[in-house]
Amino acid sequence: MKVVTFNVNGIRARLHSVSDLLHMEEPDVLCLQEIKCENDLFPYDLFSGYHCYVHGQKAYNGVAICSRAEGVPVHIMEEVESRTMGTAIGDILFVNVYAPHGDLRGTSKFFQKIQWYKSFSKRMEELLEKYPKALIVGDFNVAFEDKDVWDPILLKDTVGTLPEEREALNALLEVGFIDVFRALYPEKVQFTWWDYRQGRVWKNQGLRIDYVLCSEPLLASVSNVYVVEEIRKRRDLKPSDHAPVVCVMSYDTGY
Repeated sequence: MKVVTFNVNGIRARLHSVSDLLHMEEPDVLCLQEIKCENDLFPYDLFSGYHCYVHGQKAYNGVAICSRAEGVPVHIMEEVESRTMGTAIGDILFVNVYAPHGDLRGTSKFFQKIQWYKSFSKRMEELLEKYPKALIVGDFNVAFEDKDVWDPILLKDTVGTLPEEREALNALLEVGFIDVFRALYPEKVQFTWWDYRQGRVWKNQGLRIDYVLCSEPLLASVSNVYVVEEIRKRRDLKPSDHAPVVCVMSYDTGY
């Protein structure tokens, strides 16, 4: 089973990238963030053979889960912005998130981000009681450790590396989740996002801010997590600034 997470930075602008991803990886579950469209404008025709669950928003945010197997929608949080959605497929809860970007310490967006993490962590702790097998994927907008940043000295105390942000992400892990990539590859340096400016992707000057988190009962079933950099490095069409992240699991959805 393949679960793929991808911040598309506008689904209607990335149809070629998503189409290529579907053909390259053939995911069983595809979680998209920052689709930037309302539900009725989502390109459902692109996802032949998938059940698509969409929580859109005009021009900003928005998440979607597309699954080969039919799922049961699970409410995650009350929210003004479309940032979370959940679907139970078999006995696994899949949660797709697009965390707030935040801003410099002390600003309203900084506090919004920290509060969002507190609310989300509390809700996930509650959901684990009903769904002990849970997978959270998406764009968390936090580089958890210095090894997740191309230059931790230059970027120290900037948005995405602030200690308060890292503590907020760690609090989510402490309710019962594991950073699967880091569990499999403790020392590997791998980024998932590269700024469009200054050719950052070609210099590999990026951040790891897209994650696959799993609850303890699922960890043994995960065999690999990898980043599809080819989708980010497209020269013919403007790509998203994120690359897809793929999680390979030994699990049968039964579709």
